Amino acid sequence: MSQLNIMDSEVDIVVGALHSDLTSFMNEWKPIFSQYHLIIVKDPELKEDLIIPDGFDLDVYSQQDIDRIVGASNSIKFSGYSCRYFGYLMSRKKYIISIDDDCVPAKDDKGLLVQFVAQHISNLSTPATPFFFNTLYDPFRKGADFVRGYPFSLRSGVACSLSCGLWLNLADYDAPTQALKPSLRNTRYVDAVLTIPAGAMLPVSGINIAFDREVVGPALCPALRLAGEGKFRWETMEDIWCGLCVKVTCDHLKLGVKSGLPYVWRNERGSAVESLKKEWEGVKLMEEVVPFFQTLRLPEAAVTAEACFLEIAKAVKEKLGRSNQMFARAADAMVEWVEIWKNAGLGPLPVDN
Repeated sequence: MSQLNIMDSEVDIVVGALHSDLTSFMNEWKPIFSQYHLIIVKDPELKEDLIIPDGFDLDVYSQQDIDRIVGASNSIKFSGYSCRYFGYLMSRKKYIISIDDDCVPAKDDKGLLVQFVAQHISNLSTPATPFFFNTLYDPFRKGADFVRGYPFSLRSGVACSLSCGLWLNLADYDAPTQALKPSLRNTRYVDAVLTIPAGAMLPVSGINIAFDREVVGPALCPALRLAGEGKFRWETMEDIWCGLCVKVTCDHLKLGVKSGLPYVWRNERGSAVESLKKEWEGVKLMEEVVPFFQTLRLPEAAVTAEACFLEIAKAVKEKLGRSNQMFARAADAMVEWVEIWKNAGLGPLPVDN
């Protein structure tokens, strides 16, 4: 499989705005953001008007737009970090890069600014190798290749549809870990990218990802919501659930998922101790959820992300939803999302009457 040539005009950067004043955030990212189109989605629960500096090509969406486009959805909520998914819906570009407003550009181990967008594009434009692990990680990076014993029949790889970046400073620990180790920080910059093997699950954080919207976009949905869900990352599960759905979809469709570079720097936000009670429900749920996804097999007739997502929703309802209404509601949201995607996620954008 040859390397793709992804143009800047094919990329949207989606920002979920939970802060009203984005001046500092946007100015920090200006050297990187200025050449791309941006979609900024305001958290529907944020009352203040957004403050955004000039000098960017962007569209801004708010609760009014969500109501106009999606309508009175009973299953899908775009509040908090879930607002980013509305940006995925509104994009008309082939590729989306997603970043949250509590992150700034990181520097590598040489003190140079991490080329955030360029690295995500590199991950998506080069093949992934999910069916046999290369011990030199991504063989398509400069200075690397396939190791001795790697089957030549698998060296062409498959298309990479999801790129998962990492964080410096406050890493993606859960609330129990962060509460027990409040001073723990991620200071290691590891210059590596790897393909997640087929069949292996992973926790995906929507804070720093890129994906092929045309291929897997319909499978990214804020479906699962905890009963006592809060506002901070420790208190939500929508992106973890979303990542499991997307990974099963990619495995079934023989698509790749990469993890590693690029890094961003995540600033402090929220209290792990205060979030512990809200997240504990999600911690317990994972012990049930992960085995379900590890053993889930989709029918051969499912040949698109939409079809895969509906099959996952069906299995969730039948196998998990009977014992826990939270899963039943998640399945309903997944079915509704596919319908919303068909109506609003394709073709020309709806216009205000």
